[in-house]
Amino acid sequence: QLQLVESGGGLVQPGGSLRLSCAVSGVRLDYYAIGWFRQAPGKEREGVSCISRRDNIIKYADSVKGRFTISRDNAKNTVYLQMNSLKPEDTAVYYCVADPTFIVGNMCRMTSGQYWGQGTQVTVSS
Repeated sequence: QLQLVESGGGLVQPGGSLRLSCAVSGVRLDYYAIGWFRQAPGKEREGVSCISRRDNIIKYADSVKGRFTISRDNAKNTVYLQMNSLKPEDTAVYYCVADPTFIVGNMCRMTSGQYWGQGTQVTVSS
């Protein structure tokens, strides 16, 4: 059974960095596209980034372009989200999402996801 476990969240000052990890178990990671979503209190869920199973498709929300980098290590069954130059508006619960190839093929999406992790809190504050 597929499981997604996020880690790496925490409290950081504006301008700081964090690296989120998403450990995937129960399946082979290279059969899945992975995305990161976030949801702040009182706001709608937002797609942040996604990466296709073969790494050839990578997408970012405009709000994080140039600051966030998504990557995957299939040997470790882990996906990362490196977040630099963090802003208070990046404060949210961040979720890792997996989509199998029968849904997205060799693409990835930031509109929804088939399997979700429990989330990790990121707080950017001085």
